[in-house]
Amino acid sequence: LSYENQGSNLRVHFKNTRETAQAIKGMHIRKATKYLKDVTLQKQCVPFRRYNGGVGRCAQAKQWGWTQGRWPKKSAEFLLHMLKNAESNAELKGLDVDSLVIEHIQVNKAPKMRPRTYRAHGRINPYMSSPCHIEMILTEKEQIVPKPEEEVAQKKKISQKKLKKQKLMARE
Repeated sequence: LSYENQGSNLRVHFKNTRETAQAIKGMHIRKATKYLKDVTLQKQCVPFRRYNGGVGRCAQAKQWGWTQGRWPKKSAEFLLHMLKNAESNAELKGLDVDSLVIEHIQVNKAPKMRPRTYRAHGRINPYMSSPCHIEMILTEKEQIVPKPEEEVAQKKKISQKKLKKQKLMARE
C-alpha cells in the first residue's frame, strides 16, 4: 500500500530542493523527519552531489561519503511540511504510519518567474527565481519473514549420477 503526495510551483530553489530530496530518498518517514529538522538546526548537512559548483566543504558531509555539503533551510522546511502532510493523509487512508518509507521522490523545474529589478540609467532586468514541483510516494515497508529451516533440510541437491543409481536400486 502506498500514498502519493505532490506540490506544484513551490517558491523554493530547485537545485537545493533536489539535493535535499535525494538525501531523504529511501529513508523511513520518522528518520527523514528527524534528519530534516537537524538540517534546519545545522546539526546534519545535505550532501551536494550534482549541483555543487562553488559549494564549500564541510565535515558533516563525511558521513555521506562526500566532501561538499550545505544546510538548505527553506528546502528542508518545505519537504518537512510535505512529509507531515503526507503522513497525516496516509494515516487517514488507513496506512501504518510507523512502517512508511519514502520510496520515490522527484523534484522538477517549474516555470521561472521574472519579477523586475531596476538598474542604473533607467534600465530594467529580470530577477529570475527557480521554483519547483515536488512529488513523493510513501510505501508501507513489508516485514521480512525468515524462511522456515525445515524446507531447506529436505531439498538437498543430488548429482545426476547418484540419482540414476538410486533409481536403479529402487527397481531391484
